[in-house]
Amino acid sequence: MADQAFNKGFRATQGRGRLTATRLAAALLCAFALAAPAQSDWLAAPAAPPQAAAALGVQGGPVASQALSLERLFRAESYRGENAKELSFSRSGRYLAYLWNPFGEPGTDLYVYDTQTGKTQRLSSRALMTAFDAPEDLARFDRKLAQKRSELAERQAKEEAQAAYLQGQDVDLGQWEAAGIERVKKELAEKKARDDAQKAKDKADAEAEKAAMGALAAKRSGTPANAATPAAEIAAKDTVDKDKADKEKTLWELRDELKKSLAKNKLKPSDLYPGVAQFVWANKQDELILQYRGSLFRWVAGEARLQPLQGTQRDLRVLAYTPDDQGYVFMDDKRVLRASLRQGGVQVLNRELIHPDDAEKKYRIDSTVISENGRWMALVANAPLSGPDVDGKPGPAPTGRQVEIMDYSQRFAKAKKEEREVSDDKRIEKPLALYIRQVPAVGEAPRKQAAPVFTQAGGDGWFEMSPVAWARDGSHYVFSTWEREKELLRVYLGGADESAPPEVVLERRGDVGHEVVSVQKPQFTPDGKQLVLVLDDAGYRQPYSLDIASRALRPLLKGEFEAHEVLGFTSDSKTLFVAANKDDFGAMNVYRVNVADGRMQALGAAGDYHRGAVVSRDGQWAAANAGQWTARPELKLLKADRMGTADSATEGAKVLTDSHDKAWSQMDVLRPERFTFKNRHGDTLSAYAFKPAGWQATDRRPAVMYVYGGPLNDRHIVETDSFQPTAYVFGMYMAAKHGYVMVAVDTRGHSNYGRRFSDANWEQAGLAQAQDLEDAHRYLSEHLGVDPARVGLNGWSFGGFQTQYTMYSKPDLFAAGIAGAGPTEWENYNSWYTGRTIGKAERSQPNLRKYSLLPMARNLKKPLLLVHGMVDPNVLYQDTVNVYRALLESGKDALVDLYLDPDGEHAMGGAVKAAGWHRKYEAFWLRHLGQGKSNPAL
Repeated sequence: MADQAFNKGFRATQGRGRLTATRLAAALLCAFALAAPAQSDWLAAPAAPPQAAAALGVQGGPVASQALSLERLFRAESYRGENAKELSFSRSGRYLAYLWNPFGEPGTDLYVYDTQTGKTQRLSSRALMTAFDAPEDLARFDRKLAQKRSELAERQAKEEAQAAYLQGQDVDLGQWEAAGIERVKKELAEKKARDDAQKAKDKADAEAEKAAMGALAAKRSGTPANAATPAAEIAAKDTVDKDKADKEKTLWELRDELKKSLAKNKLKPSDLYPGVAQFVWANKQDELILQYRGSLFRWVAGEARLQPLQGTQRDLRVLAYTPDDQGYVFMDDKRVLRASLRQGGVQVLNRELIHPDDAEKKYRIDSTVISENGRWMALVANAPLSGPDVDGKPGPAPTGRQVEIMDYSQRFAKAKKEEREVSDDKRIEKPLALYIRQVPAVGEAPRKQAAPVFTQAGGDGWFEMSPVAWARDGSHYVFSTWEREKELLRVYLGGADESAPPEVVLERRGDVGHEVVSVQKPQFTPDGKQLVLVLDDAGYRQPYSLDIASRALRPLLKGEFEAHEVLGFTSDSKTLFVAANKDDFGAMNVYRVNVADGRMQALGAAGDYHRGAVVSRDGQWAAANAGQWTARPELKLLKADRMGTADSATEGAKVLTDSHDKAWSQMDVLRPERFTFKNRHGDTLSAYAFKPAGWQATDRRPAVMYVYGGPLNDRHIVETDSFQPTAYVFGMYMAAKHGYVMVAVDTRGHSNYGRRFSDANWEQAGLAQAQDLEDAHRYLSEHLGVDPARVGLNGWSFGGFQTQYTMYSKPDLFAAGIAGAGPTEWENYNSWYTGRTIGKAERSQPNLRKYSLLPMARNLKKPLLLVHGMVDPNVLYQDTVNVYRALLESGKDALVDLYLDPDGEHAMGGAVKAAGWHRKYEAFWLRHLGQGKSNPAL
């Protein structure tokens, strides 16, 4: 009802005369009258409730009567909500706990689902935590939430008004600045009144004190005292003086004051209600401990309320229950501590390391991992860096390279420094040590500290270490290391011994696969007899089993698919659970695997992309955020005990959350079609296309291809649950409104397609992608009704590099291109990425310069739009400036345009918002590729 009221009011203002702040406010008030929350006086616009009008772009509301527009597709409040996270089953498997909040609510609260009763209990909320929060904090949460909603409402109203203005309507675009200035004038007047009152009081107090001292002196001397100046006379004199001194601020001064006010009141993450940060389940009982704003609370299944445990207001983090569930282990900024649930007192478990005065390296604890039986802990420590001794004392620690990023928001530009380690920098790796310690018993006296069982010297070299994992019985621990320069992967196995060093049980040198490093997290099977780790021995990242007794290694899965995420086991160690794209490269499903023979069974629905999946300890249940283009992802509970049955994979699946705005259904006017094609090398490439209404294979329509292609971990564009802003949302818009064929393609170089794809970029950056894009261009022309002379290319980040490389190396192929935030000079990109995906680096020289796009830019023949955020700390804005300079120097002035966000970072979002930059894209494509067959209904 509120939505309809706003839409009616807003359309009425569009239909008659000037769209002013008064009329807009009237429409807002109609929309918000039914459900107005606590309002903020910080902004003039009323605070928008969760059901605010769709035309305003805040949350919910029908828009079917409105034309499809970029302002509504990319509205101020995203249609996408936050999915559940930190999913975890209780030890019994009966309860599933997760952090989540419904659409429009800030923070992440703790929910627990009971698999037996089918009921969900919410353990925390803004209202439930009232008993534990200061009234001042609660008031700030409410005030800042109202401010956030007001800002979203105002931003959306500006977008709508600007669109109306461009359509020729009489719109007052200065109304928001005027309202802001009036607010600032009011604030300044109130501040002046407070200051004047305080000054008058201070002066009156001073006069009274002076008179009192005079009276005392007169009394002592026997002379008459001078009369005190009346307060009214003082105030009157002050008023006259101030009236002479004060003057009305000019408009430009008021604009400066408004800018200061906006900066001062800018929302910070800590301004909003945060919800629960993390939690852990008990070892035996169905109960948990959670962290909320520096305090710890306990919840026992069946209870309605939380029990406070620790309220220090420090940055606490709960780690585990003690093995008997009678206590718990937690940590502050460095220390690991233990407390009892029945008695008071706290015991420090990992006291700071002790070193002799003459020790060469003095390590400090960085992280602590406690075994499940609570008897052992692994301490990972680093030695602080220091420079050469000065007067017998260590000098300041060496610092790495810093780059300057210019900020133009002030009157004069300022440079801010960002740490950046590039390929030819000497590395400054801290020395590392691993200590194994017995967890002291309650009341036990401190033991003598043993030496570390493993050390690494640090220095100039890439060294990465996986987390330490303990066997369930605490008898062994395992970790892996990767030394990039040596191309050396090792897996270490150690026993529960404070002094015995671990042994290397697996070593690979050379052909390891750069994508394995991030997923190489070895772990034990429940029986402790096998190590399970991910390797890339057959071209795909899949789990392998290493027998601890015999050291025999065998693959647990075989086939051309990725399965690099091991989720858990059944307690008998006979069944493994993994996330894999076995049946669909565009989706990850949860699979139950027979360890003996590798048989796999999908647990989730086909086509759903399962993210953040977990499995209960008893192997009965699995849970994941799962969805696809037809239904956005939600938390789903899956039956996991179905190996060898004929039951449907989705039987027993239950949706536990409702995360996204239903108003998206009114925007969802077109769905993409997936397809594959072969490149010149015989590789199968995945893609999807938006085909407009009335499409036929014989058409000759304009088309745009979107690419990303940045290899590492599991990055894709063709994912069944991805509503990527440009590839999906803008693609749908251009197809539906302008009759374009809009395509997204995963070229070689993407991850999660196997090593042949992920390694295609190595030491030939851009070449494989350009070949694949040429083959895709041919496929579009032959099969998708596309005019080969009117195909554009668009990409972001690595895709921005890919777009430029292709436009320069194959200058006649694409009719125009848009390249966003592309790294054009790889020698200036961070060495963590380039050394794993681009090529080997030499510390003595920036040898990655051979992949620079600057010398290639002279080949450009077709229009190119370069897009970048000017304060981007990831891909430096200078990359775009330098290639722009190269284009100008080679006479490409008429072909190249520059579109910048002065305050934007890598994803923009400063002065330029999503609707704005896609409006720029729309105009660019229509100008250079021409009109398709537009849909007048939209």
